[in-house]
Amino acid sequence: MSVYLIDYENIKSEGMNGIDELTKDDVVCLFYSENANTMTFRMHRKINDCRADFRFQDVGVGSKNALDFQLATYLGYVIAENDANEQTEQYYIVSKDKGYQSVCRFWSDRGYMVSMAADLTGTSAEDERESLLHSVESVIGDAETASKIVTIIQRYKTKQGINNALMRAFQSQDNKLSSEYYKAIKPFIKNKKGK
Repeated sequence: MSVYLIDYENIKSEGMNGIDELTKDDVVCLFYSENANTMTFRMHRKINDCRADFRFQDVGVGSKNALDFQLATYLGYVIAENDANEQTEQYYIVSKDKGYQSVCRFWSDRGYMVSMAADLTGTSAEDERESLLHSVESVIGDAETASKIVTIIQRYKTKQGINNALMRAFQSQDNKLSSEYYKAIKPFIKNKKGK
């Protein structure tokens, strides 16, 4: 059994990748706020069809990192609850916010399996970057260029933003190079917003 605590403000729908692979023994606690409280109909359907136990936590905002503190507190509550039931779980904090690493270390030092993940597959952000880097390098052919492109992909939320950043990073007289790179990476940015 795995317990996933999703920082929806930070990760949005990207963090829901892997929802189809969850089992009835898994628990997903989705933390959202007025800053991030929208979801596509497609994602609603996936949640409804999912066999995992979904819990939604509407968190109060008003101070910096309010959601983060509530998520960390809830993690402690769930760990205590599972200890009382003598259940051993793997806990994942689904976020790109590196501040959670200290929470993971705190619980890991006490013998609990708590780690950060990029999505519901349990893949770490580092593993996700490494996988993307390998994929981009296979179509670009140059490791240094691929690393720059992966940084751009991970930094921008929209296809237009990525395209603009590629044009700035790889300027040429006719922007032919940046256009070639954009075409090559299109399969890797399908989940980004835009056309």
